[in-house]
Amino acid sequence: MASNRSYNVQYKRRRSGHTDYHLRRKLLESGKVRLVVRKSLQHISVQLISYHQEGDRVLAFSHSKELVEYGWKGPTSNLPSAYLTAYLCGLKAKKKGVKDFIADFGLYMVSKDSRLFASLKGALDAGLKGPHREGILPSEDVVGGKRISDYATLLQKENPERYKKQFGYYIKNNIKVEDMRSLVSETKKQMEIRWH
Repeated sequence: MASNRSYNVQYKRRRSGHTDYHLRRKLLESGKVRLVVRKSLQHISVQLISYHQEGDRVLAFSHSKELVEYGWKGPTSNLPSAYLTAYLCGLKAKKKGVKDFIADFGLYMVSKDSRLFASLKGALDAGLKGPHREGILPSEDVVGGKRISDYATLLQKENPERYKKQFGYYIKNNIKVEDMRSLVSETKKQMEIRWH
């Protein structure tokens, strides 16, 4: 414990590993709106937040549960739903005059073609601008669901039992995995109709 007066106790969130204050300070000093992406096993949430000394302000927010309102029938935690959630948030933010952002992925480990970068691509495709490297963003096929439908088709031929187990959500909800691309594009179209 503290043995002299120069001992400094760190903030509780730093001690528990919930906040990287060095990274947060750099993000805030940029002066840009932050695209904050948070994920769980079942859902994705995307916020555009501006910093103010009295407290952060949420300019736009979308949650993967909202996708159902636009005709989405698929799961709310995969890459296409992460892309669509951020796309929706980007459309809402544009209505409020937000033009650019900086990505804030918190303490998540990031890797290429992840849900985090699918969200980043969604915000960019909605018309917002943010710094990124082109090679890190997932392709249109990945966010469009082609990879999922190709894998499902292959698995259905090679191992029907595993297909039933892995794609049980789709089977239970009468969703044809092969139609994933059209489902993504139709959901996007509904969002554009409402927010343009």
